[in-house]
Amino acid sequence: MANEDFYIGANDEHGVNPPTAGKRTPFIDSLGREIYENEFNRAAKNKFIEACMRQDFSVYDVKPELQDISISERVRRINSQNLTLLVTFAYNAFGEDFNSANGLETFYSPKNVKANQSRILAQDLYNRLVQGTEQTGRGVKTLDVGVLSSVNCVSSLIEAGFMTNYREAMFMLNPLFQTEVGEEACHGVCDYLGVNYITRDNINNYSTIRQGSRNNFVYLLQFILNNDYGYNLSIDGIFGSATQNAVKQFQAENGLVEDGIVGKNTWTTLLNLTPYPLLKQGSRGAYVQFLQQLLLSKFINIGDIDGIFGSKTKNGVLQFQEQNNLVQDGIVGTNTWNALTNM
Repeated sequence: MANEDFYIGANDEHGVNPPTAGKRTPFIDSLGREIYENEFNRAAKNKFIEACMRQDFSVYDVKPELQDISISERVRRINSQNLTLLVTFAYNAFGEDFNSANGLETFYSPKNVKANQSRILAQDLYNRLVQGTEQTGRGVKTLDVGVLSSVNCVSSLIEAGFMTNYREAMFMLNPLFQTEVGEEACHGVCDYLGVNYITRDNINNYSTIRQGSRNNFVYLLQFILNNDYGYNLSIDGIFGSATQNAVKQFQAENGLVEDGIVGKNTWTTLLNLTPYPLLKQGSRGAYVQFLQQLLLSKFINIGDIDGIFGSKTKNGVLQFQEQNNLVQDGIVGTNTWNALTNM
């Protein structure tokens, strides 16, 4: 069976625009707001979809909308697709204030029509998540909710942490943790399906693509440009003129050769892979956006995440450097990058 014959469903719990009532962290003074659960769920789901596209799986996004969608509607959508399996992303809570409850767990429903297979998937997901993240494992458990019990496919749900744990609330906004959860979930799916997992960080795993290309890497490119960088491309796996123009624009904004060809340098920047560049006030582009996301995950308020290294971002870097006993120069070099990416 070819990888493209596996049809993987990806679902995120709750909504972010508008945010689902009650599904949030306690108030965080330094940010002046709460973090809503779907800020993590949606990001982790998107990273899971990216990972699945890299494996050449066919993927179905159950809830592409920013708002919450009823469980009954999501179950209807899922059951119309003849999915191989479904993975749902969520984040836990205990009480209303920050406390010591922590760790990750996965769930399946004994009422699912494929309950035993769902249990095996939940175990495979759990094993990879515990091995590949710094989270404490809380076990594989049962839960009777519609996206587990009422769907006609193998189904598991991941609770990746606790919103009411201060440290794990930080993880919710951390792009590295979001990516880890999505990647390890995909790795668990590969274990379940008995296929080799293609890693994210080895740039040699990515095909060079250009106008005229038609493959899973074109789907991946279009999905990343849309969801990570705000483009509005049709995700159709066809590298046409609109995709080429978007690539050229991205290359121009990131100091890359503007040839419209997605090779190693463009893939590296799209994915924010190492080596991380030196950044300072006046820098722009994908790595600045990544920097801003990391600063925000340290609960440092830097304003809008816009990919522009302005005075607010510099002040955020200075604050982080002071907190971590680094040279306070507002420049993001090796030592600052190492501290920022250490979870």
